[in-house]
Amino acid sequence: MPVMDTTQESVVSVLLAGGLAGTSVDVALFPLDTVKTRLQSTKGFWKSGGFNGIYSGLGSAALGSAPTAALFFFTYESVKFILPHDTGWTPAVHMVAAAAGEIGACLIRVPVEVVKQRAQANRHTSSLQIFKSTVAAEGIQGLYRGYFSTVIREIPFSFIQFPLWEYLKLSWSKYQQYEVEPWQSSICGAIAACIAAGTTTPLDVAKTRIMLAEKGSLLSEGRISDALKDVYKQRGIKGLFSGVLPRMLWITIGGAIFLGVYDKVKKTYNNFYNNSYVDVR
Repeated sequence: MPVMDTTQESVVSVLLAGGLAGTSVDVALFPLDTVKTRLQSTKGFWKSGGFNGIYSGLGSAALGSAPTAALFFFTYESVKFILPHDTGWTPAVHMVAAAAGEIGACLIRVPVEVVKQRAQANRHTSSLQIFKSTVAAEGIQGLYRGYFSTVIREIPFSFIQFPLWEYLKLSWSKYQQYEVEPWQSSICGAIAACIAAGTTTPLDVAKTRIMLAEKGSLLSEGRISDALKDVYKQRGIKGLFSGVLPRMLWITIGGAIFLGVYDKVKKTYNNFYNNSYVDVR
């Protein structure tokens, strides 16, 4: 039996690390996400529940976190491995890999987001009730309301976050002349996430409005341009950046947890597996 090639990414480590990272950040920072959603809601913060029922929708978020993040990182690492390495196109490779990861992950993320955000904006209704009522009224396609607006939001976010995260890690590694530790990766992730969160907030506002829109309304058709125009007409530039501070705070802390936990779990798993792998030839 040959010794395992330690230069290859372990599929199990990527899936496990991604799943644990996604669950950790979504559960830990759920209240901030609720505040952000209610600030962006058409009804406004207080009419959507204010600070009451701050954990409404937690069940759907917790259920979908692990498979969503696992699928993202599996796709991200796979595309990075397939595309050319160590070239002047490295940032572009990271962008393509992140975009591919988001397109795949949104197949799980969007139904979870639809149920979660409706529960956050209607705190007296459970995630299960919202899931059943959505399917009954709109069919399975109702769970994918806002899929394209979510992808349109996530791809620019990932275009900024992941190349910046990889660049910061590489620069730090070169400076200290050894690979960054998970806690250092966490700091890099926080910086990258903060910048990405602030710049893509209008797309997030539009996505939230589309997901919360009444069936049959103009916004329910899912056109992000219509959502942006509607928000701007109602509240101007300020409306397009509704919830920007809790979003930036949430995603900055989330980026630190998400990417730090990911690197830590993957490194721990690979070290354990490689150290316990015995050559029995």
